[in-house]
Amino acid sequence: MLKFPNGETRLFPIIGDPVIYARSPERLTAGFERRGHNGACVPMQTPDGALAAVMRGLTAIPNIDGLLITMPHKFTSFAYCATGSETARLFGVVSVMRRNVDGSWHGDMLDGLAFVKAQVDEGAKPQGARVLLLGAGGAGSAIALALLDAGVSELIVHDVDAARSARLLELLADVGRGRLKAGPPDPTGCDMVCNATPMGMAAGDPLPIDASLLKSSMFVGDVIAGHGVTPFLKAAKEAGCKTANGDQMVEAVMEIMMDFMLDK
Repeated sequence: MLKFPNGETRLFPIIGDPVIYARSPERLTAGFERRGHNGACVPMQTPDGALAAVMRGLTAIPNIDGLLITMPHKFTSFAYCATGSETARLFGVVSVMRRNVDGSWHGDMLDGLAFVKAQVDEGAKPQGARVLLLGAGGAGSAIALALLDAGVSELIVHDVDAARSARLLELLADVGRGRLKAGPPDPTGCDMVCNATPMGMAAGDPLPIDASLLKSSMFVGDVIAGHGVTPFLKAAKEAGCKTANGDQMVEAVMEIMMDFMLDK
């Protein structure tokens, strides 16, 4: 068993605001230990206006090998990447960054793969499904692409910002091939309902949809981690739906994330 942290420990901070709900520090650190890698993930509370100063500092510290990016920095952090995956470049968004050989940053967006894997692990069947996706931000965009790649028959995107939905539909027009459209937050006739909004993180948040419209045949997923069963998932369970939460999404992404960080 490795004894760390020590002077040779490689660091992988997670930056966001808030970070108190993050489960990646303990899970990623334990994963590195299982792989025999002397690495640790540490939380760093980074307010929105502090990102530029924080990135200058992190970039200047040579034993920082990678970064985990969470809200509200997924779009703004892309600007600090010299290189990026196809998904990161398509949406201009990142959830992880690692060092290039020259010390610059390479970014990727893993939220979509992680979300869909968590749904499938818990019993969802995206192939041929009609899906309502709530939220077209950084996570929602990546989830939309992953759902289309997983073979959904129709993907309905709703965002309170209609311009954001329109931009996502434009970006994914070629991938969607007529399977993608904007629509209201109405799950009627859907097989899956996916919440990629922050609704549920704060006490008193409204539900992203009218819970009375949920049917037991629907699979309901939520990106929010660190909150246990969110009010939205509680309502889904009461309607008889199978569900997957943000903690299961975090668990699903761990091996993918470690492969990325260690450039496997």
